[in-house]
Amino acid sequence: MPRLFTCVLLIAFVCPCLRADDNEENTFLDPKDAGTDYLLQGEYSGMLAEDGDSRKFGLQVIALGDHRFDATCYPGGLPGDGWRGKKKFAASGETVDGVTKIVAEGIGHAIIARGSAQIFSEKDHEVGTMKKVERRSPTLGAKPPAGAVILFDGSTAEHFERGEITMGNLLAANCESKEKLGDHSMHLEFRTPFKPHARGQARGNSGVYLQGRYECQVLDSFGLEGKNNECGGIYSIAEPAVNACFPPLTWQTYDIDFTAARYEDGKKVVNARTTIKHNGITIHDDLELPHGTPGKLPEEEGPGLLYLQGHGNPVVYRNIWFVRK
Repeated sequence: MPRLFTCVLLIAFVCPCLRADDNEENTFLDPKDAGTDYLLQGEYSGMLAEDGDSRKFGLQVIALGDHRFDATCYPGGLPGDGWRGKKKFAASGETVDGVTKIVAEGIGHAIIARGSAQIFSEKDHEVGTMKKVERRSPTLGAKPPAGAVILFDGSTAEHFERGEITMGNLLAANCESKEKLGDHSMHLEFRTPFKPHARGQARGNSGVYLQGRYECQVLDSFGLEGKNNECGGIYSIAEPAVNACFPPLTWQTYDIDFTAARYEDGKKVVNARTTIKHNGITIHDDLELPHGTPGKLPEEEGPGLLYLQGHGNPVVYRNIWFVRK
């Protein structure tokens, strides 16, 4: 059988109804309010036949508003779950008369219904089914160990300047810790809003600034390329090794190990370094930080605050704690 089907995709999603609010440009904070496009958006995974054998594939479907979609297919599995960071295939499409089609011309197609994608080659040979999956970070809900400093547990925002609790027990972006940090390991959880009409830096933008000096970007970068200004990137320094971003409105984790820069006589002699796991996947491994990043404090000697950047987006945080090294 030809290999053309591996490139994907035309996607058809038969929808019994389209709510009027699905076409409104809006920002959604709850999946129940996000409309039918959000139900289609997400990740799919499954085994597909290939030249008499079978192989794992992953698919990410990204909602763009007004019933338009992009999609990316990953031979080997989803990012962080089998895909090796080489070949991938893109497509795009829209909903017409209740049927959503995402097309890669001359490649192949899939039909999605009831949480599964039935995959066909260009010549309409059925090659398998991909099921919708909802991945969960292995460190989600991680408990602080003995000796940890708890910055936010949902009960109070008193450990942050401009700290504001929203939606009952979540920490709104645009605040900075009163505590200053040197060498440390940190856990935090974040959630970006669903903004289907927004693009690029307008789509759920925030940032985790280590010591207020080095930004690890927070953004709805689901299905994108994984650049240094996208989620997990160290702005102006390094791209994440893999785009480990989950769909918007999904809780995600950063687990960070940070060693501060060293100074002698007021002059920096050793650069800061960090290892960061995004949703349990290592995206920076002992990365050297040769300079600070723009947006908050300049690089200098001494401990620094944790800054959760405010960028006009309702990004929220929870379960924030660190351990001094």
